[in-house]
Amino acid sequence: MGNGPAPFTDIGKRAKDLLTKDYNYDHKFVLSVPGSTPMGLTATGLKKGQIFLGDISAQYKSGRTVVDVKVDTYSNVSTKVTVDELMPSTKAILSFDVPDHKSGKLDLQYLHPRIAIDSSIGLNPSPVLNLAAAVGGKDILLGGEVGFDTASASFTKYTAGISFNKPDLSAALILTDKGQTLKASYVHSVDPSHTTQVVAEMTHRLNTFENSFTIGSAHVVDRYNTVKTRFSDTGKLAMVCQREWRPKSMITFSAEYDAKRTEVGPKWGLALALKP
Repeated sequence: MGNGPAPFTDIGKRAKDLLTKDYNYDHKFVLSVPGSTPMGLTATGLKKGQIFLGDISAQYKSGRTVVDVKVDTYSNVSTKVTVDELMPSTKAILSFDVPDHKSGKLDLQYLHPRIAIDSSIGLNPSPVLNLAAAVGGKDILLGGEVGFDTASASFTKYTAGISFNKPDLSAALILTDKGQTLKASYVHSVDPSHTTQVVAEMTHRLNTFENSFTIGSAHVVDRYNTVKTRFSDTGKLAMVCQREWRPKSMITFSAEYDAKRTEVGPKWGLALALKP
């Protein structure tokens, strides 16, 4: 794929990742085994309360084609076939689940120096159509997304957004929920080395005039340790401590306390990712 603007989903992504990524209040284990052949394997286990969920994923690469297959605890099989450069600057992705015969979906992604287009259609008699487009460059990105349900002949979503990005800051404004919610976010690096970042996100619901906000931070203590914090107007305070104890192997501890529900104890989670 050639160089060009980021996809529409990248608008506001930097703030979203800082506020949500790695915050996990369950027990999770991931083991990745890259092979010397084009085949790679990943095993994941997740304990949610008294329930244990797991899956095994395999990825096979051959030329411009990548095949991903995942089998979960309930014997569901998910398959994704990605073909890069199917046509110039175009990527095709076919995905489906077994035994769900209505789960098939075809995605086409087109990346031009000034525009990125992502379209998808469900492979069933009454498919849902999705189309997202973004124009601009690395500094300014403007885009929109629509979803249409052919069964009910109605729009499932329509969203518009704009973002401004520099190495030390990122600002985004998104109109979502079919025009009912306006979301603004801002990320700023407070030092030249980008080891400390602060983030703020505000949401305004146009139909109820309700406002909400979340603020957070991320600090790279050293090359092995990262600390993140988050606070919202709902009274929830959360933090993440992550350590890379060997190359590409992480241990992550997360905790959250709800100051408005003192009778409920704090939530915490532990994630261990190993890559030999």
